[in-house]
Amino acid sequence: MSRRDWLKLGGVGVAGLSGASILALARRGGAAAALERAGLRQEAGSTHEELQQLRMGVFGDYPPGDGFDPMAFLTEFDYGRVVRDPSGRTVREYEMVAVDREIEVAPGVWFPAWTYNGQVPGPTLRCTEGDVLRIRFSNAGSHPHTIHFHGTHPTEMDGVFPVIEPGERFTYEFEAKPFGVHPYHCHSLPLKRHIHKGLYGVLIVDPPGGRAPAREMVMVMNGFDTNFDGENEVYAINTAAFYYQTRPIRVGVKEPVRIYLVNMTEFDPVNSLHLHAAMFRFYRTGTRLDHHEFTDTIMLCQGERGIVEMELENPGLHMVHAHQSEFAELGWMSFIDAVPHLAAEAGVPVHRHG
Repeated sequence: MSRRDWLKLGGVGVAGLSGASILALARRGGAAAALERAGLRQEAGSTHEELQQLRMGVFGDYPPGDGFDPMAFLTEFDYGRVVRDPSGRTVREYEMVAVDREIEVAPGVWFPAWTYNGQVPGPTLRCTEGDVLRIRFSNAGSHPHTIHFHGTHPTEMDGVFPVIEPGERFTYEFEAKPFGVHPYHCHSLPLKRHIHKGLYGVLIVDPPGGRAPAREMVMVMNGFDTNFDGENEVYAINTAAFYYQTRPIRVGVKEPVRIYLVNMTEFDPVNSLHLHAAMFRFYRTGTRLDHHEFTDTIMLCQGERGIVEMELENPGLHMVHAHQSEFAELGWMSFIDAVPHLAAEAGVPVHRHG
């Protein structure tokens, strides 16, 4: 089905049904028929809870056992195994493996991905500026791959050459700089295929003095061309369409929140983030300690990134979504739930040290 056909069906709204059922419903009248045959109806004036139940009924849910938890991914920072070199510098060692694996990008919609460590996005690597990173990379996939890190490093560690063939290994080693948030991704050709298939992730380099305590999380904007026609049928934050809409991210009212935002969407020139009922400070690339702008909408090209910081003044659900309506309707739709007096240990952990 084309992206336009998916939109007629209410995005991936019937993804909980079988592929045959989706096609049958498309032939018999589109979204209205899909809702009717699912035993659902949409009425004006529905409460938030009713609309959530409606969407869950139409969209289905993610069954346990996929092995990737989008809620856990928000705050999973891999600091590596710390050792010291003869000069006393901190060396962080990581193991990265490229492997082919099917992933669930919407309820019942599976995508034949190429992954780092079996997940999309790959693990979020974290360190402090000046640390030495030692990434031992093994290619257990079916195609040649590399890891290209954004930032400053020797050219022989740039992840363009050498190309690592299936069954081969290579160790990347370089000093982490500058501080900020940087993507990493495969740089093998055809480049658009290797990135779109899922070979990307986030590297966070903290400034030497760290940042102020905040409830921190990582959001990677991505998309999936499920029928390989050169257009994305599914859009998401952290791979799972609509996941944070049905499971809002909980933070405290007026609590400092920091989002490391990276755009890795292929086939679309830009992606965006829009926050409802509040404003945020945006730090482009995170390489400055003072913000560039105060806004509620930011647009990023592929590979662009930045840090979003905010304190939500009002309790309740704050919608967060792409301000390209098509992207929102195809999965890039979320909520952040501001809860009064939310304890630090509840919901998303507070990160206190760089």
